[in-house]
Amino acid sequence: MMGDFMDKGENYEVKDIKWAEQGFLNLEIAESRMQALMKVKERFEKEKPLKSIRIGLALHVTKETGVLVRTLIAGGAEVAITGCNPLSTQDDVAAALAEEGIKVWAYKGETKEDYYRYINNVISFKPHITIDDGCDLVSEIHKKHQNLIKNIIAGCEETTTGIIRLKAMERDNALKYPMIAVNDNKTKHLLDNFYGTGQSTIDGILRATNILFAGKNVVVVGYGSCGKGVSLRAKGMGSNVIVAETDSFRALQAALDGFRVMPIKEAAKIGDIFITVTGNKNVIDIEHMQSMKDGAILANSGHFDAEINIKGLKTISKPRRVRPFLEEYKIKGKKIYVCGEGRLVNLAAAEGHPSEVMSTSFCGQALACEYAVNNRGKLPNKVIQLPPEIDNNIAQLQIEAMGIEKDTLTKEQKKYLESWQEGT
Repeated sequence: MMGDFMDKGENYEVKDIKWAEQGFLNLEIAESRMQALMKVKERFEKEKPLKSIRIGLALHVTKETGVLVRTLIAGGAEVAITGCNPLSTQDDVAAALAEEGIKVWAYKGETKEDYYRYINNVISFKPHITIDDGCDLVSEIHKKHQNLIKNIIAGCEETTTGIIRLKAMERDNALKYPMIAVNDNKTKHLLDNFYGTGQSTIDGILRATNILFAGKNVVVVGYGSCGKGVSLRAKGMGSNVIVAETDSFRALQAALDGFRVMPIKEAAKIGDIFITVTGNKNVIDIEHMQSMKDGAILANSGHFDAEINIKGLKTISKPRRVRPFLEEYKIKGKKIYVCGEGRLVNLAAAEGHPSEVMSTSFCGQALACEYAVNNRGKLPNKVIQLPPEIDNNIAQLQIEAMGIEKDTLTKEQKKYLESWQEGT
């Protein structure tokens, strides 16, 4: 088992503690690009809104997440962190966090056993607040550690897939503590899902394959915020974008945005590069793969590795690793290629979203923790959103970081907007 070769301490398990030096350099670069979050950190240092609060995180252990961890600690919190995807940890950053004395259990390429063992290490820390990306920490607590729930103030969820799971829990009356949908902040959707996923997905595919996008048929499965971002970037690189979608409104929007819309069954025959961003299961299935062209490339940018039916694929073909994050499968005499084992391609094969993007997402996480503590005992056991003024505050911090100045309303304009008497 891979975990036997780790560097282990009382409070950490990482691949190689000697990589900490590079981790510190990457954290330094990330901080220089995350000015909005650094502003929150400065305030947290003074006000200590999270004093003696234990926060347990299951997030992608990246340089950006490291900056969030430092921000929470600046606010007075104690923190324990593990990964939320077996391939997304940046080992140098995990080593740097361990060197800083932070409780961290994570390495790139985790076995399933280690993945859940680490999640249970975070649960043993008995967090007052959970921060999740994909809902694995929350569901593990609900399934196996209900005794801890009475001391949990709230949780925060980072991604659409996690929100889908949480809403299902809420519908079943299974959700036992309040969950703040940080994913649903306007600033998160805009920067992270749309601009972040758009750029970093293509970055991941390029690092895995080094393929030319210009002139290729790129099939984007799902036209939510992430699918829109991926489509826009693929188009910008000269691809012919085809969208597969089950929602009428989104299909209409994709068509009006100038993309061809067709069922995945049809798109499978003509696509060169396939990108899944749905939050659903088996959206590219065996029958689709069997009708693909020789040399087709498949990548997933949804949270879980369920979107492309890799399990089914492995029953009919044995993978051959041809590049670090690229596997070749033979089907009916044709070759198809899967990036990053069908896991989140932007983190499996690249570095995830740029720091500037994660700055606003993690402002959302840090401010959600503060909001939860300030409203302790008052929040319902439901999926809730942060008040719009917190979201606007994040946007304000980000435009200031970018050196942008916005207009303000005059007294006359404010009065006009607040009254109804004045007409034509």
